[in-house]
Amino acid sequence: MPATPQRRRTVRRLTIGAAVLAAAGLTATALPAGADTGHTARAGRTVDVQLLSFNDFHGNLEPPQGSSGTVEESRPDGSKKSVPAGGAEYLAQSLRTARKGHPYSVTAAAGDMVGASPLLSGLFHDEPTIEAMNKLGLDVTSVGNHEFDEGRDELTRLQKGGCHPKDGCYEKGRKFRGAGFPYLTANVTDEKSGKPLLKPYTVWKHKGVKIGFIGVTLEGTPDIVNAEGVKGLKFHDEVETINKYAKVLDRQGVKSVVALIHEGGLPASTSYNYKCDSPGPGDGISGPVTDIAKHVTPKVDALVTGHTHQAYSCTVPDPSGRPRTVTSAASYGKLYTDTTLTYDRRTRDIVRTSVKAPGAVNHVVDRTQPKAADMTSLIARWNKLAAPVAGRPVGHISADIAGRGAAAPESPLGDVISDAQLEATKADGKGGAQLALMNPGGVRSDLAFKASGAEGDGVVTYGEAFTVQPFTNMLNVVDLTGAQLLAGLQQQVSGPNEASPKILQVSKGLTYTLDLTKSGAARVVKDSVKLDGVALDPAKTYRVAMNEFLAGGGDGFAAFKDGKNKYVGPSDLDAFTGYLTAHSSADKPLTPPKADRITVVK
Repeated sequence: MPATPQRRRTVRRLTIGAAVLAAAGLTATALPAGADTGHTARAGRTVDVQLLSFNDFHGNLEPPQGSSGTVEESRPDGSKKSVPAGGAEYLAQSLRTARKGHPYSVTAAAGDMVGASPLLSGLFHDEPTIEAMNKLGLDVTSVGNHEFDEGRDELTRLQKGGCHPKDGCYEKGRKFRGAGFPYLTANVTDEKSGKPLLKPYTVWKHKGVKIGFIGVTLEGTPDIVNAEGVKGLKFHDEVETINKYAKVLDRQGVKSVVALIHEGGLPASTSYNYKCDSPGPGDGISGPVTDIAKHVTPKVDALVTGHTHQAYSCTVPDPSGRPRTVTSAASYGKLYTDTTLTYDRRTRDIVRTSVKAPGAVNHVVDRTQPKAADMTSLIARWNKLAAPVAGRPVGHISADIAGRGAAAPESPLGDVISDAQLEATKADGKGGAQLALMNPGGVRSDLAFKASGAEGDGVVTYGEAFTVQPFTNMLNVVDLTGAQLLAGLQQQVSGPNEASPKILQVSKGLTYTLDLTKSGAARVVKDSVKLDGVALDPAKTYRVAMNEFLAGGGDGFAAFKDGKNKYVGPSDLDAFTGYLTAHSSADKPLTPPKADRITVVK
């Protein structure tokens, strides 16, 4: 049975929908925020519902470090400003402040609340983050791909509660009670039963107002997580699933619907406050979510999205040609979106008229505001438990080493990580690796020179290293022919990765040219690929180190699944921390690499 929610509200409650019904219903409409609500004609009949949303929190209870902890703001004079943002103390305070004066307010998220989390949350299987989400008033979220990092059973435990099956309870007298909000998995079903893993949808109710929420994750989740994490599960098309449950809700009399989609888009600008609808509706965004938005039934009134960690607030026409809001609030709790849904009590629908302003507004979770005291206490409590592990120094750096925040395809921190993996596996008897490859999505942060605590500037703690490499993937060393290795490099920019390239980070000695003026696999210039200055031999066998995710074909690198003679080495985190310790000291800190192994032609 689900655990009793940790919080209950007298003015708001969620009810889970009934069984799946098969039939079509009436068309719902949507009002993007800022639109003419027609209150004069409907006075006393409509009510504004505030929808607050965010996505991709990834367990960042403390303010993220380096570029991961800033948002870019466009200023009136055309310049751009970097604004520090994020952290649970500030996100909770921002949401609570935003709710003031709004008697109808619901808070929703679009997945990846946990997974790839900093040590403060990840060390405890993300229980601290679920506890924080309960406290800050999250009402509902879709499931993201990272919720499957530890498998279906762990996701179910996060929902229902209970102590970890191996590590047990972390505090005497405290039992993990699970999420006080529903995780929605409409398009994730059990292969045998065909039933959704968790609830597919939920209905928020308050004083006669009813709004349905349907939650989905990206259909391609099995391609970007370890196979074991999604074993026995099937992932279905996002549009088909949303349209299916929109009909179900319609038959139940729920005419107002919001889709929470863990799939996203690529905005034309990196500034959170750019005009996405310029020159026309939705012109400022591309990527998977645009196709989804254009095909999701008009019964759905707003789309809250995520996954790409981008910030946008767009108006994309639905299949009937009418505008509908599509939003994303970056990541790590740095932004939240405030959308107004004007509910018509008579039609039970969201009113839609002409759009006169952006459909929703993204707000910065700035760090100049007061901290939420309950979040400060929560963080301190868990930090005390984590301190013996988190604060241990593992290395020293002379300056920031950019990873997640690097502007170029090859990042300095990516070079460090791939070098660390090569060093950990190159010896005879330890794999005999000749080169190492690292997937860019596995580099989760930067290494910041400025101290995050009392350790001192330039000191890298175990907790900071964990934030960079949180998955604890085991390193594999496999045999690949030169032809297979080249095929893998070409898959960075072709096949599933052609539209959004995933440029592997490479160890010292491997060099090649990436020509972005070409298309598809041709972007990797064949004759330029060299190892230690010697051209790659298609017929020769090479020993290649990579994490188990890549070795399993993750991120669209199917060529690597054909590797032979696998050797299993240490974890990526152990390799990383070991390298930092061996190659740096207080007197001789590690300097950022030049990141010049991949020559990029634009």
